[in-house]
Amino acid sequence: MKLDGPYYFGKTVKQPFEALLEAARSALQAQGFGILTEIDIRNKIKEKLGEEFRPYVILGACNPSLAHKALSAELPLGVLLPCNVVVYQQSPAECVVLAMDPVGAMQVVQNPEVTTVAAEVKARLSKALDSL
Repeated sequence: MKLDGPYYFGKTVKQPFEALLEAARSALQAQGFGILTEIDIRNKIKEKLGEEFRPYVILGACNPSLAHKALSAELPLGVLLPCNVVVYQQSPAECVVLAMDPVGAMQVVQNPEVTTVAAEVKARLSKALDSL
């Protein structure tokens, strides 16, 4: 099932969490994204607060050539990078994968060159998520 919001897009998937997380990494790589950061929210909440939380991982994805284009057009843009993709367990039988909508996020920049790059990033992120 497709999921869309003002700052994200994604879908629900009937797949185990670990399998979807690995598939998301592979799908992003196939679209030219590397994973710069990986934050396991469940483990951090357990470690820092002693609380339980659902499986939830944030992947900081970056396509170097597109990041270069965007930063060349708007140097302070680094505060909005990388593109975050989240994978979390919705229920025992269903997980969610979401990506930050770069077109929505970059509207605050108001730079036509950045808008063009954001559209290309969104197209690649969409292809990655659609393949899952």
